[in-house]
Amino acid sequence: MAEAVWSTDTGEAVYRSRDPVRNLRLRVHLQRITSSNFLHYQPAAQLGKDLIDLATFRPPPTASGHRPDEDEEEEVVIGWQEKLFSQFEVDLYQNEAACQSPLDHQYRQEILKLENSGGRKNRRIFTYTDSDRYTNLEEHCQKMTTAASEVPSFLVERMANVRRRRQDRRGMEGGILKSRIVTWEPSEEFVRNNHVINTPLQTMYIMADLGPYGKLGYKKYEHVLCTLKVDSNGVITVKPDFTSLKGPYRIETEGEKQELWKYTIDNVSSLAQPEEEEREQRVFKDLYGRHKEYLNSLVGTDFEMTVPGALRLFVNGEVVSAQGYEYDNLYVHFFVELPTSNWSSPAFQQLSGITQTCATKSLGMDKVAYFSYPFTFEASFLHEDESADALPEWPVLYCEVLSLDFWQRYRVEGYGAVVLPATPGSHTLTVSTWRPMELGTVAELRRFFIGGSLELEDISYVRIPGTFKGERLSRFGLRTETTGSVTFRLHCLQQSSGLPCRAFMESSSLRKRMRSVLDRLEGFSQQSSIHSVLEAFRRARRRMQEARESLPQDLVGPSGATVS
Repeated sequence: MAEAVWSTDTGEAVYRSRDPVRNLRLRVHLQRITSSNFLHYQPAAQLGKDLIDLATFRPPPTASGHRPDEDEEEEVVIGWQEKLFSQFEVDLYQNEAACQSPLDHQYRQEILKLENSGGRKNRRIFTYTDSDRYTNLEEHCQKMTTAASEVPSFLVERMANVRRRRQDRRGMEGGILKSRIVTWEPSEEFVRNNHVINTPLQTMYIMADLGPYGKLGYKKYEHVLCTLKVDSNGVITVKPDFTSLKGPYRIETEGEKQELWKYTIDNVSSLAQPEEEEREQRVFKDLYGRHKEYLNSLVGTDFEMTVPGALRLFVNGEVVSAQGYEYDNLYVHFFVELPTSNWSSPAFQQLSGITQTCATKSLGMDKVAYFSYPFTFEASFLHEDESADALPEWPVLYCEVLSLDFWQRYRVEGYGAVVLPATPGSHTLTVSTWRPMELGTVAELRRFFIGGSLELEDISYVRIPGTFKGERLSRFGLRTETTGSVTFRLHCLQQSSGLPCRAFMESSSLRKRMRSVLDRLEGFSQQSSIHSVLEAFRRARRRMQEARESLPQDLVGPSGATVS
């Protein structure tokens, strides 16, 4: 006999079904592998006979004619919430004094009918429905963490032992709810009872009585074969999963006579008829159509369009993290600057924000603070320049990183700026920062013990400020120190009516612009990188010229070269 391949994956599986759960059918097959009635040896009748008859290994029949080998194997098809009584329940409910609840009396009547009709068809396999008073101790004692010395909390114990039922919503009389929505002074008992999530859920257990022959009906021999849970959304949880192509599951009993059982669980639900599927599709189509109409009524029928020649920019951003800074407990102050008068934002729009204070954690050689702080803003650009070479200046995102110590003293850790992406989509930007610094040890001691440091009066001085009207901006003499970096994640959306609209074609003055603003922005992303490189060269050249002018005249040659 080939060695059986057991299925060791006893975890739960989750299914979603649109069919009514009452159509669910499961076939459970249970079989004993090792028999408790081992070889029943009988000696040979004649002396000198070397062979033993195989019939001598067969267990003897009982007085009623029933043989124990009939309990070796059993197969049952079970429906959802179908009640199959165990031997323990049959013995219990036959005694009328043991019946206390209406459900107990109902079970007693059903058992008496079964006895009159020839007895129950099942012997070892039975079920506990959602109405039965049964709690699986394994689910009750399951751990929530991997700690060996875990002590279950009050919430864990309540969630494990809660019997979640379907609850009917209370109606309204005269537009007034029967129960109070807000309890202003909750008692301790009220808090304890309402701290548990009560999701509508129905549970069913498929059990097996694995007791030896003649000892059926004892609680200690009951074992859970399968647990079924169904919620109001059609989600079915099966533990363990259906056997299908996998091997059977195994159960080893404990005690003096250790036995090995195997069982399989198969889904044998009947397929829906074509007429039923067609009727169901019509119902769902009608339901989805009504839901779509409801959503359309919430959104409205008018889609807001931009004016001709205008571009609307939506940015959903996130301050992801900051790393590489000297001190702990960081927070970021950021704002968006609209560069020219052609850019505008709604009056209610807030173009600045401050993150929460976040402690850092070690990641490699750096200390990283994860903020995950979301922000959003909207801005509009109205193109008024008639020249084809004119490109719009893009908004700039400025950030200031600060640290906060135990005494609520803050220090500037760095300034940074980045131009918002000119192309729509998702972008992850890392902004390098710097901070102004003073020479000498006294300044660093003051920064460490007292807090505070040199600050910029205008954060836009990180780049060229929008208020600057001159030709040259000199930063000569400003001592800075490179610090860490801030990571932003931006999701940019752009909306433009485009030039093919009738509004652009009606005016002769606008016929020169045959491309929309979005078409022009395709080349802006490439030109911006070139402009940034040229701007860096111009700054370096300007600094060299300013440094040359500050030197004494006797060290500067006639052609402008310095004399060593």
